[in-house]
Amino acid sequence: MPSLMLVVFLVEVAVLVVNSVGAATISDFLWRLYNLIPSERSAAVAEQRKLQTEYLALRRELHATSSQDEFAKWARLRRQHDKKLEELEAKKKNLDSGRRTFDTAVTALRFVCTRGLQFLLPFWYAREPMFWLPHGWFPGYAEWLMAFPRAPCGSVSIASWQVACTVVLSLLKDTILALVALVQEAAKKTPAKTEKKKEAPVAADTASGKKTEKTEESKASEKSQDTVTASGRDEL
Repeated sequence: MPSLMLVVFLVEVAVLVVNSVGAATISDFLWRLYNLIPSERSAAVAEQRKLQTEYLALRRELHATSSQDEFAKWARLRRQHDKKLEELEAKKKNLDSGRRTFDTAVTALRFVCTRGLQFLLPFWYAREPMFWLPHGWFPGYAEWLMAFPRAPCGSVSIASWQVACTVVLSLLKDTILALVALVQEAAKKTPAKTEKKKEAPVAADTASGKKTEKTEESKASEKSQDTVTASGRDEL
């Protein structure tokens, strides 16, 4: 049954994605997508953002106004500020209530599509063979284990197929994470090697400069020695 095998594999992929990414991250992403759909909810979210922008502008203007020098203007801004704050809090409570309802629905749907199917499918299709093993390739105890719990002997049960999918996906995840870590480490080492190559010519130039200075000093010392020798001969 290739369709059932594919369903089991996709369920295991969904479980792995949820465990890797996180349920809260998925809920936030779905909530943003839901707010992009034209509806009363998206209109309420847009209105809340507009109110928040106006509230912040009033708050900045209120802080920039002196309550002693410009009391009339400050009192007017204060009333507008308090009114916008009340409207913003009311909108926020309404949206928070809708968000809690949305999170509850998403959590229930996620559980049904992942953990629910993960337990329901092996129970419902326990007697269904996923595929048959080649005859005589495996010993009897191996065929019994692959057919566990209630599939026909000589076939692979849905429980065994589920375990195999889980193991393969886990190994694939670990392999991808290891490759990403190796690529990041190689990317960090490349700039370090480039800096070392740039520093090498500078060190070579410094060494050559020191050798030149030493050569000039030796030549100067030889000249001074020749001068001393010549002066000694003249005195003799």
